[in-house]
Amino acid sequence: MTHIAFPKLLSSQIAFDIARTIREGFDKHYRLFRATSQQARRYFEQGAWAAAQTAARERIGFYDQRVQECVQMLEDEYEESELSDEVWRELKLHYIGMLSGHKQPELAETFFNSVCCNILHRTYFHNDYIFVRPVVSTEYIETEELVPTYRVYYPGQDGLRITLQRMVTDFQLDCGFADLARDVAQVETRLRQLFGGEPLEPNHQIQVLTSLFYRNKGAYLVGKGINGNREYPFVVPILHNRQGRLVLDTVLFEHQQIAMLFSFTRAYFLVDMEVPSAYVQFLRSLLPRKPRSEIYTILGLQKQGKTLFYRDYLQHLKHSSDHFEIAPGIRGLVMLVFALPSFPYVFKVIKDFYPPPKETTRAQIKEKYLLVKYHDRVGRMADTLEYSNVAFPRARFSEELLAELKHFAPSLVEEDKAQIIIRHLYIERRMVPLNMWLSNADKEGRDDLVEHAIVEYGNAIKELVAANIFPGDMLYKNFGVTRHQRVVFYDYDEIEYITDCQFRVIPQARTEEEEMSAEPWYPIGKHDVFPEQFGSFLLGNPRIRKYFMQHHADLLTAAYWQARKQRILDGHIEDVFPYPQHIRFCKQTHYLPPAPQTPLIPEIHHE
Repeated sequence: MTHIAFPKLLSSQIAFDIARTIREGFDKHYRLFRATSQQARRYFEQGAWAAAQTAARERIGFYDQRVQECVQMLEDEYEESELSDEVWRELKLHYIGMLSGHKQPELAETFFNSVCCNILHRTYFHNDYIFVRPVVSTEYIETEELVPTYRVYYPGQDGLRITLQRMVTDFQLDCGFADLARDVAQVETRLRQLFGGEPLEPNHQIQVLTSLFYRNKGAYLVGKGINGNREYPFVVPILHNRQGRLVLDTVLFEHQQIAMLFSFTRAYFLVDMEVPSAYVQFLRSLLPRKPRSEIYTILGLQKQGKTLFYRDYLQHLKHSSDHFEIAPGIRGLVMLVFALPSFPYVFKVIKDFYPPPKETTRAQIKEKYLLVKYHDRVGRMADTLEYSNVAFPRARFSEELLAELKHFAPSLVEEDKAQIIIRHLYIERRMVPLNMWLSNADKEGRDDLVEHAIVEYGNAIKELVAANIFPGDMLYKNFGVTRHQRVVFYDYDEIEYITDCQFRVIPQARTEEEEMSAEPWYPIGKHDVFPEQFGSFLLGNPRIRKYFMQHHADLLTAAYWQARKQRILDGHIEDVFPYPQHIRFCKQTHYLPPAPQTPLIPEIHHE
């Protein structure tokens, strides 16, 4: 006979009150989060780009602010002696009951974890006290509002062109289109190309998410066509032209184009979502290979992204057996980087000390990484996940790695018989270091790969400049090549705002002694940069030099950097298109086109 153990009657008023306080704290957070996302529509309609950027940055900090508010309330209200282990266990059960019928239960569970982990010792970080595993299902959550998660259109009734026009006008944007009929005709042509000549099935339809996705100067209509058992994802960017009228700029329907739009190297979208899990489920049908953690993150729900990522990581550990080891590539002066070969991410730990010429502190490095988190990454800086008190299985650490951690970061490492605890680290998508990519391509005599990488490298720098970012250390080792063959910057300890830098020309030597001197004969300020010196450490290889000078010689002139800095100081907000220029319908927008891009080359796997 099987015996089932039922929990005893929940009786702690303290546990109930704390659970209610945490849930109310989350509800306040999501209410403010949605309000900011709703404001993005007005900013887009008015072309208020600076206000939109400010709102996007401020929204990132909302979560931590609400968590700290909640922690402070609990610490002020209750004595430690009142919070027994039994209270903490009961607290979680009360909280589960309060999520019945909730529209964002998975986010509320993560908020609960954040509050409790700020109060409890890490020995309590298991499923009795926090949500190591989710409890409340996010399947089939119904919206309470009149607007559903997505609208459905049936082109067979009125024809595709009329359907597309209604699909756009249903958003009721308070800004007129320059020529909607023209744009819809162009979208129709692209979608007919996407759908092909297949016969229409009885269920032929188009589903479109009811909220536009706002980022920078664009709004994105996200949808998919359904015909029989086939689905056809597509995205339509909506922009302002130079006269302030709206245009449908193109249709993205290739998988790589849509994946780049939702890349981990870009700023988070502002989207109004009552039921975020429903948006994630819809987007996964467009990007089935993208983890749910990355989809939540790109929607601005980065804490939920962190939670899901960590759960995926724990599952990977459970089903793998390889060892953590020092990551390949040139060792950094500031960061110790290690990886698990079977896992497509790297772990970065700030060292306790830095050899000359580095002059920095742990606090300054953390500020740089925080700057990147809050800044528009324009597709050229990798997003990072920041964690505290991460436990690793001791048996999976190589002796060499453990020795390096203890030598370079002893203040961050705690060891017991079964675990290694790292008190603070960053986790980042693994890429092929650009210096290794170039070296391999050069050895193989692949001029096409060398040229592509150098064009991408220069474009990455120019797009960072447009976003007011100076990389600081421009060596190839600080850039990586993604699986989509894009070059991305990932070493942030020396980044600065362009507007904080002084770009100078090296003064002419006045005497032969000055010209032959090993040391500069002219004063150099802390933020002085001399672009003409870049070539001495970037262009030693003749093949690399050839392509750099062909495509990006302007990066070696102070005039280029000074002009870009002045545009930023004048208040001009640049933008970089998150899709190829050649697929656009109309070029008459506010944006300046970026440098021409080399076509993507099939991925090369390096040892």
